[in-house]
Amino acid sequence: MQLPVNFEELISKAKALELYSKLIKQANKDFLLANIDLDFDEEILPSSLKYLLHDVVFKLIQEKFAEYLNLLYIVDVSEEKIKKLDGSDTLKLSEEVTFLILQREWQKVWYRNSYS
Repeated sequence: MQLPVNFEELISKAKALELYSKLIKQANKDFLLANIDLDFDEEILPSSLKYLLHDVVFKLIQEKFAEYLNLLYIVDVSEEKIKKLDGSDTLKLSEEVTFLILQREWQKVWYRNSYS
């Protein structure tokens, strides 16, 4: 599996394979498991998804770091990928982490769809 390298590619692959709603369901499931009060509507626009998720990740990093780490654990974002990010700019960091979260959620949905 070739992982998408940016948000636009991820969304276009999800829509092309008709897995966008499953991506949203998986994100909702993992946020619920991480005890983060966020529930996306399955019809949410990709731009809104990106914006809202980025906002939540930014606030978690700034205000609730333990919950942020728990979310990364629940979603199963690679620790190596997180360590490679530059943490000097929190806004940029949260944007990159948002993509890593969506990328991992996409991976879960794609594998489940391909091998079930």
